[in-house]
Amino acid sequence: MVRTRKEMIEDTRHRLLAAGRQAFASKGYAESSMDDFTANVGLTRGALYHHFGDKKGLLEAVIQQIDAETSVRLHAITAQASSTWDGFINESIAYMEMAIEPEIQRIVLLDGPAVLGNPALWSNQNACIQGTMECLDKLKSEHVIQDIEVEATARLLNGATLSAALWIAADPQPLAALEKAKNAFVALANGLLKDSSPKA
Repeated sequence: MVRTRKEMIEDTRHRLLAAGRQAFASKGYAESSMDDFTANVGLTRGALYHHFGDKKGLLEAVIQQIDAETSVRLHAITAQASSTWDGFINESIAYMEMAIEPEIQRIVLLDGPAVLGNPALWSNQNACIQGTMECLDKLKSEHVIQDIEVEATARLLNGATLSAALWIAADPQPLAALEKAKNAFVALANGLLKDSSPKA
């Protein structure tokens, strides 16, 4: 069956993304070469320049791909929770736990900020903040949390989990850092509750 031009373009993009993702995960951004992205998968440098501009553009696209997959995983965790509050806590903790996964640790949390700058300014953060705002609005309507200012609280919470993930990924003992971060986050989050008794 003859493939259409659109299918060929998508296939090329997919192969470059897969090659870049594998190289960035195994070697890191600095040690990955153009041949890792092109010659090893039977493509030319021109294809890379056409689709992503350069190595930095490929890294950004790989991070966007991983982020999209992460969002699906987090939404599934929230959907399985028995309450809005449990979903909020479980999703936040799961995000921090992902910081010890080798691919996310190296590509998104270590190389990403070093190459692309402050992750708090990445475009995906707007979606994260919006999602947290929606969750907080729901918790307010359910009379679970206090009458807080939603946007400010969402930005503070997102900043806390992002900072924790960056800390965990860079720490020499990431599992120990993860446990500290999880306990601290739950303690902070419990301060939002109307009922003063802490929840897990």
